[in-house]
Amino acid sequence: MNNFFKYITLFSVTFSSSIYADVIEDLILPEGFKISIYAENVKSARQIAESKDGNIFVGSKSGDSIMALIDSNNDNYAETKITVASGLSNPTGVALKNGDLYFSEIDKIWIIKNIDEYMQSGAYEELPLKEIYTDQLPSDSWHGWKWLGFGPDNSLYVPVGAPCNICIEPLQKDYRYASIHKVKEDGSMEVVASGVRNSVGFDWHPGTKKLYFSDNGRDWLGDDSPSCELNIVDGEGDFFGYPYKHASDVFDPKYGNIMVNKEFKDPILELGAHVAPTGIAFYDGNAFPDDYKNDLFITLHGSWNRTKKVGYKVISVSFDDEGNYVSHADFISGWLQGQKVTGRPAAVFVKSDGSLLISDDKANVVYRVTYSPDLI
Repeated sequence: MNNFFKYITLFSVTFSSSIYADVIEDLILPEGFKISIYAENVKSARQIAESKDGNIFVGSKSGDSIMALIDSNNDNYAETKITVASGLSNPTGVALKNGDLYFSEIDKIWIIKNIDEYMQSGAYEELPLKEIYTDQLPSDSWHGWKWLGFGPDNSLYVPVGAPCNICIEPLQKDYRYASIHKVKEDGSMEVVASGVRNSVGFDWHPGTKKLYFSDNGRDWLGDDSPSCELNIVDGEGDFFGYPYKHASDVFDPKYGNIMVNKEFKDPILELGAHVAPTGIAFYDGNAFPDDYKNDLFITLHGSWNRTKKVGYKVISVSFDDEGNYVSHADFISGWLQGQKVTGRPAAVFVKSDGSLLISDDKANVVYRVTYSPDLI
C-alpha cells in the first residue's frame, strides 16, 4: 500500500449554492477526492440507508422524523426531502432488507414494508403504514440512540448502551445494557457482544464477515484517558471489559478491582480519548482506488468535555486479507479549525455508485465524496 500517495493532502471541494457551502471550505481530503453537499436542512442527520431504487433514507439524532432524500434529476444533489415517518423519539437508526425499511426509536424498532412502492406512488400526503418490529428495547435516553444493521446471517443487529457514564447495577439487573444484540423473530434479543459501553456504529468485513464495532470510552478520567475503541467480535458472546476495564489497559477506579470470571477482549485499535467514534462502514464499492478496497471509514464525531477539542474528522483504517489491523490515517479533516467546530461527521455510508455519503448532525447536511484520477 502506497501510504504516501494515499494520504497526500491535496483535494478538490465542490461548492453548493447552499448557505451551508462554507462548512466544506476548509475540509482536507486525499489527492483525487472531492466533496460536495448532497442534501441540506436534514435535521441532526445520523444513520444512512439506500433502497433498491436508489432512494436515500436518513435517521435523526434529535429530530422526530425519518427522511427520504430524492435526487430526481441525477445531478448528485437531493433537491427533494420526503418525510416517511414522524412523531418519533430520537429516530437515529435506519436499515433496509428485502425492500423493507427498518428504523429505530429509543425503545422500539419499526418497519415500513415495500418502501420503494410508496416512493414510486408520489402520494406523499399520507405517511406509509409503519408496524412495530420490536418494542423490547430499554427506554433510557442516556446512550439510548439505536443503530441498526443486517448481518451476513440476515439477522437484524442493534446495540444497547449503558444507561450511565459508568455503573454496574443496571447491567447486573438487565442483560440488554452495554451489549450488541441480534433481534429474533419474536422481538426478543440475543447477546452478540457484551461489556460494550456505547457503540454507535458497526459493520461486517466484506471478506471475513466478522463484526467490527466502535465504542465510546467513559468520561471524567482526564483529557487523555481512556481511549475510544475499534473492536472485532471473534465469537458470539465476547466480552469487551465495561465497566471494569477500558481500552487496552485502563482499569476503572471504581470497578476495576472486582474479580470477574470473564475473558476480556482488547480493542484492535485505540482511537484516542473523547474522539467519539460513531458510524463505521467498510468500503466495498469500486469507485475509489484499489488501496481503499475493504478499508473501514470511521466518523469521529468529536469531544464535548475535553479541555481542547479532538476528533471532528473521518479516518480510514486498513487491514490485511485476514482482517487484521494494519494502519490508519485521516481521510477527511478540517471540521475543527483551532477550537472552532464547523461540523460533526456522524455516519458514513457507501452508496451503490461507489461514492461515500457522510451525515453531519451539526451542520444538518449530508455530504457526498467521490474520486476522479483527473484531479491528480
